[in-house]
Amino acid sequence: MRRTAPTIIALSAAVLLTACSADEGSDTSAAPEASPTRAKQISPSERLAQLMITKSDTGAAVAEVDENFVFAQSPDEVTVDKPACAPLAHAMNQLPLGDPTADLTRYVSDGMKGAATYITLTTYADGAAETTMAELSQAVDTCGDGFTAKAGDSTSTYDTVAAEDPLAPAGDETIAFESTMTFSGASHTLHTQAVRRADVIAVYFSVNGLAIANGQPSDGKLSTTVVKAQNRKLG
Repeated sequence: MRRTAPTIIALSAAVLLTACSADEGSDTSAAPEASPTRAKQISPSERLAQLMITKSDTGAAVAEVDENFVFAQSPDEVTVDKPACAPLAHAMNQLPLGDPTADLTRYVSDGMKGAATYITLTTYADGAAETTMAELSQAVDTCGDGFTAKAGDSTSTYDTVAAEDPLAPAGDETIAFESTMTFSGASHTLHTQAVRRADVIAVYFSVNGLAIANGQPSDGKLSTTVVKAQNRKLG
């Protein structure tokens, strides 16, 4: 989180047909011969774009994150005083967990209330999604007394971390936790939930950026509408 403001972040197919005709005057002719249809494989990035919710799913605008307000551009830029807590720092700053093949982040704002729910989708090679969720679960268990994350000139200190009941359990496994932080003398509660469906993980994170900017205490709740809509698209 920056010191001056909250860190808030088509299937196509080609068919080739070839034909051979008999020479003029020949007694026989070769039948037209078609090559196999070759369908372009959808890329991990395209797959996530198809899975991400849109306004038609929630009734609210689904926006891209302004890169001017991100904590870091990549996990490699983040250092954590307790390395085991790194998955938590990544999850709460819209950074991909583990070693994904692709990632995509969007957010839905709660209007004048100032809260926003961020959605980060990631897809993984076989087995890596399960490992990533296990690492996140271990971090929740290990980092109860908080940790500090830094990226460039930005520093975020989280006072506590604790598991909580998921807003909407889904997929093959769900992990949920809340964390607290103090900014400008005010306490803020943040909520995070991760849902794995096969090799895709959705991380939901909520924060009341308006309250943080104004130095007012806050408890930014996840949007039930957003979480349930995204869970449905995961299948």
